[in-house]
Amino acid sequence: MSGASSRPGGRPTLADVAERAGVSPGTASLALRGAAGPSAASVERVRAAASALGYRADRTASRLAARRTRLLGVTLTIRNTFHAELAEALQDAAEDAGYQVLLHPVTARRGEAGAVEVLLDSRCEALLLLGSELPSSQLAALDAHDPVVLVGRRAPGLDVVRADEAAGTALVVEHLAELGHTRLAHVSGGGSEVAHERRDGFLAAARSRGLDPLVVEGSFSEDAGAAAVAEVLAAGATGVFAANDRVAVGLLDAVRGAGPREGAALSVVGYDDSPLARLGHVRLTSVSQDPAALAAAAVRTAVERLDGGREDPVDVVLAPHLVVRGSTGRP
Repeated sequence: MSGASSRPGGRPTLADVAERAGVSPGTASLALRGAAGPSAASVERVRAAASALGYRADRTASRLAARRTRLLGVTLTIRNTFHAELAEALQDAAEDAGYQVLLHPVTARRGEAGAVEVLLDSRCEALLLLGSELPSSQLAALDAHDPVVLVGRRAPGLDVVRADEAAGTALVVEHLAELGHTRLAHVSGGGSEVAHERRDGFLAAARSRGLDPLVVEGSFSEDAGAAAVAEVLAAGATGVFAANDRVAVGLLDAVRGAGPREGAALSVVGYDDSPLARLGHVRLTSVSQDPAALAAAAVRTAVERLDGGREDPVDVVLAPHLVVRGSTGRP
């Protein structure tokens, strides 16, 4: 018998394994799944044949035959290191629940809507959207057909898993104020809902302490942090809250390039406690959202809809905490 696939240039099939082992495809399938039925000798022959041919089971075909794919579709921004960390935690949580994760990046060429379309075409049973910026009406339309879980953003009538933004920004202001900073600035993340929540939380916390805070409009990017430096320094701010860690790193890089005097004058706090914050030359004080807890809650929320039949939307709010490192100190 030939050791190659019966399809020229194709991957070995179950039929190839069965032919090589001298059994029926049904027996080969039972043997490879460890199911009862085949004799020990048949199981040994089938496994040897599969190994010799380099056969791997087609999981997609198996899912389609069962009419369940058990796939959770996840959109993410690759340049956002917090999203990357969260995606890894989602994979672990999904496996624990008997599901797999299919990732699709949101890029300039294929925006979030395009990424969602690919995931749905791949028969994902639910969508877990990280930091989604789709309109609420579009999200509601998606959820009407397949469960949608928003991670890090709220929308009416949808399942949400998020950190308490007001609590997180209050931790930032409290930390900077206790260090002695009285002139605080915030470099915002732009026009998204999450950016507005962090901006509003910062303003409320600062004003509750009798402070006159400054807001520099920006976006969730390193360039926005770098562009804000001149305005922050000109305003005499000594404590800066960046909308996320990418903004904070851009700000720190620009400040350090401006000279040691300017760099020493600023205390900078980020948000997400991403791998960027933990780099030895960055050592960024940052608000942690606990990606493992977020991921576990997001997967659990999706599975409750898929397997438990839950219909009413839930809003799962987790408490953040501040991780203090070397980017903050007394003015």
